[in-house]
Amino acid sequence: MAAAAAREPASAARKAPAGLLSIGQVLSKLTPEFPALTSSKLRFLEVQGIVNPQRTSSGYRKFSPQDLERLRLALTLQRDHYLPLVKIRDYLEDVDAGRAPANPQVPPPSIHPAVRRHTRQELLSAAGAAPQLLNDAVSTGLMKAADSYDDQALALLRALVALSRHGIEPRHVRGLRQSAEREVALVESALSALLRRTDAGSRAKASELAPELASRLDEVRTILVKNALGRIVG
Repeated sequence: MAAAAAREPASAARKAPAGLLSIGQVLSKLTPEFPALTSSKLRFLEVQGIVNPQRTSSGYRKFSPQDLERLRLALTLQRDHYLPLVKIRDYLEDVDAGRAPANPQVPPPSIHPAVRRHTRQELLSAAGAAPQLLNDAVSTGLMKAADSYDDQALALLRALVALSRHGIEPRHVRGLRQSAEREVALVESALSALLRRTDAGSRAKASELAPELASRLDEVRTILVKNALGRIVG
């Protein structure tokens, strides 16, 4: 199902260099190990700097075998060792630089992983955003004004930059914030029995299930959007 959501036109596939994989092909290889993986999560991992796929002349992502193994390692560290993406990215950067990094330190399961902070100027520079775009994101409630910002804020601003290139401004997508809050409420309700418990095992189970449930909701939303788009461009 997820692979179908990521299917690309045959003409784009023919133009891709030999040996490179589409999003759908990557999903077909990785979802047996990581059933919660979706095309949206692959794009999120790209935004977070975990992988940097090539693009065809039409703009479609194409992944090399090295990209595939990099994704497999990152997803394994995230699933089995609860590592936040910032630590996974640092580990992979050491590998890319030819250093021999020590095994990543595995933190205890937590729904509040350690995050890297960015000043306003660092955030704008890393996202390639104009100051007004950040101001608009704050004024529409998509982001909060702060002295420093975490990696989630950076990923959000990068996505807003990409949307702005097509004329989609923060004010156009502020309704997504309310939608996200409703999804969080659904997850919280589903996990309410575990969240009421105070033992470490229950909290660890809740922290494991929360992103999985969120991913499933994301998958449903992606399919619904794809079906709606099909009525427009089909």
